[in-house]
Amino acid sequence: MLTIRIHGRGGQGVVTAAELLSMAAFADGLNAQAFPSFGSERMGAPVMAFCRIARHAIRTREAVTHPDVLIVQDSTLLHQVDLFAGLSPEGYVLINSTLSLDELGIGEFLRSIPTDHLWVVPASDIGMKHMGRPIVNTPILGAFAAMTGLIKLASVQSAIHQKFPGSLGESNAAAAKEGYDYVGTRPAQERSDRNHARAN
Repeated sequence: MLTIRIHGRGGQGVVTAAELLSMAAFADGLNAQAFPSFGSERMGAPVMAFCRIARHAIRTREAVTHPDVLIVQDSTLLHQVDLFAGLSPEGYVLINSTLSLDELGIGEFLRSIPTDHLWVVPASDIGMKHMGRPIVNTPILGAFAAMTGLIKLASVQSAIHQKFPGSLGESNAAAAKEGYDYVGTRPAQERSDRNHARAN
């Protein structure tokens, strides 16, 4: 079973990201569950959502405290919330930002994460390009599909079309593809240089 924890702020589609991820997993013949962690959060307050994906039935329902995958939709949370608590040493980390890990101040902290498990993707910029707004969740899910290989891009796009019919779905699906391509088409050396940025 793969466990995913998504961090962002209220209004950034964190819960929708988990829902779309579970829908894409179902489309690929997997079992999935998605649910939020809500209190009395206002717009802009930190929000979490969780997703589990497995080939077998999922019986547990508690919050994800030891994620295999950590998705950070808002990099301003990196130093305000203990985002990396419980993360597997071999886990995956996907961060929405235009900055390198060193510029974000977490390069040394994430040194143990395998290079191909660690990505910084300009998801807000991709959302702005396709939708005229810094929508993060759909491009970040495309990047997730490329990074993990767990679900197909076509399944992510199918889930998007189910959730957002018409032109809105088309633009979100295009954003997901660009997120997927951002991760999937970059040479290995560029990945290492871009994402780790760990030169002395």
